[in-house]
Amino acid sequence: MSKVPAAENTLLILGHLATQRGPVPAASIATALGLPRSTVYHLLSVLGDHGFVLHFPEARRYGLGVAAYELSSAFSRQQPLSRLGRPIVAGLVDAIGESGHVAVLHGRDVVYIVEERAPRRPRLVTDVGVRLPAHLTASGRALLATLPAGQLRALYPDRDAFEERTGAGPHSYAELRRVLADVRTRGYATEDGEVTPGFASVAVSVRDHAGWPAAGIAVTFPRENVPPEEWEALAARVRDAAAELSRRIRGA
Repeated sequence: MSKVPAAENTLLILGHLATQRGPVPAASIATALGLPRSTVYHLLSVLGDHGFVLHFPEARRYGLGVAAYELSSAFSRQQPLSRLGRPIVAGLVDAIGESGHVAVLHGRDVVYIVEERAPRRPRLVTDVGVRLPAHLTASGRALLATLPAGQLRALYPDRDAFEERTGAGPHSYAELRRVLADVRTRGYATEDGEVTPGFASVAVSVRDHAGWPAAGIAVTFPRENVPPEEWEALAARVRDAAAELSRRIRGA
């Protein structure tokens, strides 16, 4: 039992609104959270006064306000994913002796925000700030595999959306769907020479508190160093690192 129920209920309401696709009625908030309607209305009123919630009177619904957006912007400015992810990836790299990185999805690309190169390993194209086509990278595939079908289709409406690097990789939406189905079945993503010939990667997505994909953690290695039959064991190490980053960004 919380010692400050009003504060906890306020956070529950904000968290619930953050997981919705759009504004929702107060009654549905009360039902979803198991709170009295009167309590929900009072808290929504206070949140509205401070700009954290917007009321849409014609629709009789509530959504997140500008103040909540400012909090999310501050979150981005403080670069928590890279700050929290760097020591985790560094530990992973030390343990397996191969290079690792963290990437986030940005449209049809992934942007690399952490890069840890293993000793005596060549420099990769995944330096911090580099953008690569998501459908070709292991990190991108791990993230794309978590998206709803409608959102994925909107990102890849036609063949022109499928940029190439080495000629390998999916060239159509149907091919991409098959690749991502394999990712969901295995529980991790791979790429083999589709970004840089002779190099392969395995990756796992990192989930935030609402279950949405926040980032992807991957390791990249010369293909001759790790035969395909060992990729699953390597992915298990990456999965542990992803779970730890997920735990940290949730504040657990």
